[in-house]
Amino acid sequence: MRHEAHTEHGHHGHQHTDHVHHEHETHQGHQGHHHSPGTSWAMAAQATLHCLTGCAIGEVLGMIIGTALGWGNLPTMVLAIALAFFFGYSLTLRGVLRAGVDFRTAFRVALAADTLSIAVMELIDNGVILIWPSAMDAMLSDALFWVSLAVSLVIAFLVTTPVNKWTIGRGKGHAVVHQYHH
Repeated sequence: MRHEAHTEHGHHGHQHTDHVHHEHETHQGHQGHHHSPGTSWAMAAQATLHCLTGCAIGEVLGMIIGTALGWGNLPTMVLAIALAFFFGYSLTLRGVLRAGVDFRTAFRVALAADTLSIAVMELIDNGVILIWPSAMDAMLSDALFWVSLAVSLVIAFLVTTPVNKWTIGRGKGHAVVHQYHH
């Protein structure tokens, strides 16, 4: 890896043949970490698991609230998706804010890090539930409710992990969060 002199904007300029460089516009002068184009499956799985945690909290909470209140399928699903995004972003915000970053910057980092991952996860998760016979009509007391939800989250994890591997390998998605961790 060859490192060039600082650029006039305070960023470290890098030319790479074996590393992908990423930097976040809001952190001028902050030296970012480098990610190999061959990002590991373990790193992608860890990022997806982080995303899945927030999505699952929101998804389950939304489905429980909507089902308990007797809402129809559409409002229940909209609530579950909204809460999945909320909790997914919140977990990332918490970690970035803990690194001492201001809220506005942390919010931008969360959006950049998690939007694609959460969107794919929600598309797959809700798509599975939609096509699963009777899953949308299952009640909280039905095993089908919990089984279809669990299976849909596992399938969403399996589909989203390669997406995260691809984005991290390009210094995007969850890779932008790594510059705030030791």
